[in-house]
Amino acid sequence: MRGQFTGWPEQAMDVLWQLQGEPTHATRERYRADRERLVRQPMIALLNEVADTDPRYEDFSVWHYRTDSWWWQHQAAVIRLGRKIELGLRFSLDGLRIQGAWWYPDPGQVDMFRKAVASEGSGRELSAIVEDVRKKGYDISGDVMKRPPRGYPADHSRRNLLRHRSLIAARPLGYEEWLHTPEAVDRVLSAAADLDALLMWLVRHVKRAA
Repeated sequence: MRGQFTGWPEQAMDVLWQLQGEPTHATRERYRADRERLVRQPMIALLNEVADTDPRYEDFSVWHYRTDSWWWQHQAAVIRLGRKIELGLRFSLDGLRIQGAWWYPDPGQVDMFRKAVASEGSGRELSAIVEDVRKKGYDISGDVMKRPPRGYPADHSRRNLLRHRSLIAARPLGYEEWLHTPEAVDRVLSAAADLDALLMWLVRHVKRAA
């Protein structure tokens, strides 16, 4: 049921500002409770609403704090859709960012990906999906080899995709007034829809290695 997420309070930005640079342990502890209440808990509420909208998004994690100051300055979360395939969200002073990613692959997953890319049907499908996602403003990246892998023609029509050992599509959603309102849920769902075809292709073709 919609309604639990009301947006990140404007004070959330004040807390993140106090944690910039290399905050001391004392500074982190001073702002821990405020950061939990104003930054991390709203992310949990947002993802609960996203999951209520689409059951595929129910397996999510919202990260706690770690030793590295980066984790205090950026509230990260992931929605797992398949083995090493996920939607990621990140809230920071730069606003909200989303990405769809297949990364840190299990042994065998890269071979599965390459076979699917090389196959005419699935390969053409992925090529069209990636181009569509790119046109919607997403940066396409990943762990990319300098040349096509052995066993595939150097002039293969999808050689650029064959070079990937991971595949990531990401873009900032912005830092505007909607971040402080329930509209952020709809913004995330819209961006997730942009990435759906890519992530579902990966779920179908890059399965967990036996």
